[in-house]
Amino acid sequence: MTIDHRPLTNMQFAQRLQPLRFNVFAEMDRAKAAALSVGQQLIDLSLGSSDLPTEAHVLAAIAQSLDDQNTHGYLLFNGTQAFRQAAADWYEQKFGIKVNPETEVLPLIGSQEGTAHLPLALLNPGDFALLLDPGYPSHAGGVYLASGQIYPMPLLAENGFLPVLADIPTAVVAQSKMMVLSYPHNPTAAIAPLAFFQEAVAFCQQHNIVLVHDFPYVDLVFAETSGIVKSFPQSLVPSILQADPEKSVSIEFFTLSKSYNMGGFRIGYAIGNAELIKALRHIKAAVDFNQYRGILNGAIAALTGPQAEVKNTVATFRQRRDAFVNALHRIGWQVPSPQATMYIWAKLPSPWENNSVEFCTQLVKQTGVAASPGAGFGKSGEGYVRFALVHEPPLLETAVARIAKFL
Repeated sequence: MTIDHRPLTNMQFAQRLQPLRFNVFAEMDRAKAAALSVGQQLIDLSLGSSDLPTEAHVLAAIAQSLDDQNTHGYLLFNGTQAFRQAAADWYEQKFGIKVNPETEVLPLIGSQEGTAHLPLALLNPGDFALLLDPGYPSHAGGVYLASGQIYPMPLLAENGFLPVLADIPTAVVAQSKMMVLSYPHNPTAAIAPLAFFQEAVAFCQQHNIVLVHDFPYVDLVFAETSGIVKSFPQSLVPSILQADPEKSVSIEFFTLSKSYNMGGFRIGYAIGNAELIKALRHIKAAVDFNQYRGILNGAIAALTGPQAEVKNTVATFRQRRDAFVNALHRIGWQVPSPQATMYIWAKLPSPWENNSVEFCTQLVKQTGVAASPGAGFGKSGEGYVRFALVHEPPLLETAVARIAKFL
C-alpha cells in the first residue's frame, strides 16, 4: 500500500484566522533578522521583555520544588489555593478591597491568556468589543478568535490618550458585550485617574457591558504620579475595582512579568466578578491545566516576600527613561517624559509621520536599532513609534546616537 504524502492543495481554514495572518511584529522580526544577516549590531528596543533578573528567593522557591515529586503531576484548580490566597492578600494590601480567593481569583498562564480567552466566554458571533486604539494586540486577537467585531476607541494626545465614551455610536453600544481598558497603557504610557474609571464603570453598568482591565504595569509607575491617587497609599495608580468595589461588571488581569521580571515563567491571574471568573475558568478548563506547581510556588514567594526589588526595578526604568528622553531631546526629537511603564511613545518627525512601519524597517536596516511601529498597535497608532527601555543607559544613548545619524 502506498501512502500519498503530498500536501493538500485546497485545504480550507476558518475565516477567523484571516485577521491574524498579518502581524506587524512578525514583519519586524524578519527585518531584525535581515539586519543581523548583513552584520548590523542589533540594539533591540522593540519588545517589552524585561532584561532584569528574577529575584533569587523566587528562583530558590522554584528550584526547591523540583525535588518534590508532589509537584510533578497535573495541577487542578483546588491545588492552586495557596497561590490564589497570596494574590488575594497582595491585592487587599495594595488596594484595600477584600477578595475571595475561592470565587474571585483565577491563576493564568500570563495575563495575555486571560485577555485572549475571556472573549470566548462573553461574545457571540457579531457581538462588539470596545477596544483601545492603539492597544495591545492580543486584546484584538481574542475578539477575532471569538468571531466578534471590534469597535476601536481612538486614543488621542489631546485627550490624554483616554477614550471618549460619549463618541461611541449608540448602535455599537447596543451590540457591545465587553470593553477593554489598560492603564498604565501600552503603548502610549498614559495613566488614567480614578474618575475616568468611575465613568467607565457607570457606562458599562448602564449598558450591561463587561469591563475588562488589563493591569500589567500596576507597579511600574514613577513617583511623579503620586497626586493621582490620594487614598490608596500602596499604589500610585488606581485599580478598576476601586471604581467598582462590588465587582458588579469588572474583571482585572495581573501578571508577574513586569513587577517581578518573571516574563518567561508565564504566570498571571485574574481578580474580579465571581461569575466572570467562573466563566473564564470554564474556558480555561477546556484548553489547559495550570502551570507547573513550582512556578506558582515562585510566584507566591514573589507576592509575599520582600518588595524592595520591585522599587529597584521601578527606579531602574525611571533612570533609563530619563537617559533616553534626554538623549532624544539633545538631538532635537522632542518627546514627553512618561509617568509609567517601560516605554517611550514618540511622535514621528517628518517625513516619517505617516509611515511608522517604513520608519522602523529602515531604521533597523541602516542602524541596527529596532523599535515597534505605532501602526502595529492600531490605526490611531500611526505616526508614532514605541521604544522599549530594555537596556542600560549607555546602550540607550548609543541607540539615540545611531537614530540621530539616521534622521
